[in-house]
Amino acid sequence: MASSMTEGLVPITRASLARYYEKYPAPSLSEDIIRLTAELGSLSDNLLEELPLTPGVQFVAEETHRNPPHKVDENLWKNREHIEEILYLLDKFHLQRLKNATDKDADIDKRLKELQLPLQEALKALETFQSKNSDFVFNTVMTYMPQDFRGALIRQQRERSERNKQALVDALANSGGSIHDRYALLWNQQMERRRQLAQLGSAQGVYKTVVKYLVGVPQVLLDFIKQINDDQGPMEEQRQRYGPSLYSLTKMVLSIRFFLLLSSGGLEKIELQDQLSVVEKAVAVYTSELKKFIKFIRVVFENSPFFISAEDAGAAESRHSDDYKETVVPAGKTHEVTMTVESVNSYIAWDFSLTQGTLNRGQDIGFHVEYVNPSGGVTLILPYRRYESDQGNFSTILTGSYKLVWDNSYSTFLKKYLRYKVDAVPPVDPPEPVADSF
Repeated sequence: MASSMTEGLVPITRASLARYYEKYPAPSLSEDIIRLTAELGSLSDNLLEELPLTPGVQFVAEETHRNPPHKVDENLWKNREHIEEILYLLDKFHLQRLKNATDKDADIDKRLKELQLPLQEALKALETFQSKNSDFVFNTVMTYMPQDFRGALIRQQRERSERNKQALVDALANSGGSIHDRYALLWNQQMERRRQLAQLGSAQGVYKTVVKYLVGVPQVLLDFIKQINDDQGPMEEQRQRYGPSLYSLTKMVLSIRFFLLLSSGGLEKIELQDQLSVVEKAVAVYTSELKKFIKFIRVVFENSPFFISAEDAGAAESRHSDDYKETVVPAGKTHEVTMTVESVNSYIAWDFSLTQGTLNRGQDIGFHVEYVNPSGGVTLILPYRRYESDQGNFSTILTGSYKLVWDNSYSTFLKKYLRYKVDAVPPVDPPEPVADSF
């Protein structure tokens, strides 16, 4: 099924992706973004002249002078982090003003509280987009995987990996980790997802056995997931076209955060009411434009092609990976392969066929699988049957030796030309997280 779906296809290239993106020009953002970002920057500079530069302020100040990250997904994570930091600061304002509440403070507090709702809505929209996009990419890749134990193993690995990742985030939060620490961990986990995807494409680790040595996983899929996120790969076209709009939003939300951070450190000295209208306008523009950008980029992502025809890509030469072995099984003889399994719930898998010649067209060969215990006793796992070809697998319940036997003993004259590949696939079982690792 997977092979037929990708027959005649090659991975999307940067040039072909550029042609696709021509249909989706980057949305024009509000001119108020640049103006309000600059205005908040000017207000922050004025506060820096009056307030001491604490380590926390210094850290954010340095970030305001750096360019936003180049990668689109890293910018999205940064926007989430800055929004959460702003929401934290707004809560901090509220608690501080409760101590010495006046009518004037009550009005400011009310206006600050009203800023939270649009920020919370933007945060929720961003979280939902990232979650759905991650699932979309994974499910699209899995669509082209063989619909058997290989796909099930990779799904199992992903589910366990995601549970472990969430457990680490929860452990960090419970131990008092900061918002910045949590998002540093979340980004590291995102990079780990990329490494896992590239690992699948390069057939490394457990995937080497699941993918490389077993048939049915199309090479076009492996090529795609190996190079999709390269620095000059297809996604670079996306960064060039849509990055600038997102970068301006990242700068804007950071400028809002920095101004509120400085203001929270000197409430007694700052007449916030005179400057609050700028913050209100900035939050309104930022949240509106961010949601508009998310809506746009969601459509782009959901319709983006992963594969195109070789003709369209200008690559007529297909690529093949052939890890089969070939042997001759003489008349009256058998051919045996012994697999050693070190863990229960491993898979024994095989794929074989007879190469058809003029003398053995339509011929078959016997095949069965045995378990051999340490004392030499034999248990039949797969009963004897004659095949022209077969592909199959089973999950082991015992460690030890398994023997795959191709049997041509019933043939008096005809030798059989056998083409096969087999392997023992270890169980995918990532280690559980350590709760006190932070």
